[in-house]
Amino acid sequence: MAKRIQLVLTKDVSKLGRLGDLVEVAPGYARNYLIPQSLATHATPGILKQVERRREQERQRQLELKQQALGQKEALEKVGSLKIAKQVGENEAIFGTVTSQDVADAIQAAANQEVDRRGITIPDISKLGTYKAEIKLFSDVTAQIDIEVVAS
Repeated sequence: MAKRIQLVLTKDVSKLGRLGDLVEVAPGYARNYLIPQSLATHATPGILKQVERRREQERQRQLELKQQALGQKEALEKVGSLKIAKQVGENEAIFGTVTSQDVADAIQAAANQEVDRRGITIPDISKLGTYKAEIKLFSDVTAQIDIEVVAS
């Protein structure tokens, strides 16, 4: 049984790891594929220090982004309820639907906060009323806001 080689990935490799990860692979895989394709380099003490420094910088960056998301969550929760005006037919049924872009625009107008529409989860809205929307601001930070659909 051949011993394994430690390498540091210089690019993301599917099913193996991400940039900067320390991985152990078979010598043939390293010699024949990873190193010639410039996907990895040998793990020397200097490179390991660089990897550790990069990881610490990334951890600090993620922590900063999380703090920004928490601040944004507080600002959104202070707004309370957002009003979205839609055309109404009979039985208080609205024409069309309320989209995540409508919610993002309402947040921009009310709280002056820019929110990515892809992180907004809204229920199916077909009538006038109050609904809850969930906004994912960061991997583990979500805010809930009330959406009030009114007749225009």
